[in-house]
Amino acid sequence: MKFPKPTEMAHRLVGGALAEGGIAVDATAGNGHDTLFLAHRVGSAGRVYAFDVQDTALRETGRRLSWAGVAERVRLVAAGHEVMGEQIAAGDRGRVGAVMFNLGYLPGGDKTRTTEAATTLTALGAALGLLAPGGVATVVCYPGHPAGGVEAEAVVDFCRGLDQGEFRVARYGFENLVSAPPFLLAVEKRGRTSNIER
Repeated sequence: MKFPKPTEMAHRLVGGALAEGGIAVDATAGNGHDTLFLAHRVGSAGRVYAFDVQDTALRETGRRLSWAGVAERVRLVAAGHEVMGEQIAAGDRGRVGAVMFNLGYLPGGDKTRTTEAATTLTALGAALGLLAPGGVATVVCYPGHPAGGVEAEAVVDFCRGLDQGEFRVARYGFENLVSAPPFLLAVEKRGRTSNIER
């Protein structure tokens, strides 16, 4: 048996929470891997919103979606994820099955442009408000670079402070590596319907 990476575990959890025809958000489009996963998961009747501030990321994501024939399912938003609450259609708020965050910098891009604690916390707060009961938000944190360490600590503190009556929080990652490896935080919105295995 091989333990999954935090990004792979995020896909497993989202796969259990997001139904075909559902609504999903990729808070950090990057190179489009999570966006494509979500587009396949929601199917032709579903919708995905994908956010990024970098034109390079949006172009690469758009190309990836077009090659896969699923571009019509995705709305690419050229904005930071902190405006998520304003950009999601009113009819979709409270109905989102999954929101994915993959923090840090764009792989293969400018490593000085990273997600930051303040805007990530704003976005995460908005994401939790958009979730349907049983929906899940996944956040892959990268504490191995200075800004990432600050951001990861802030996200952990935020998640620890969530009301356990409203949310369940889980953490997954490797603990015995010399470096500061990435880890996953997953937040499930509690309610009458939940698709994640108990």
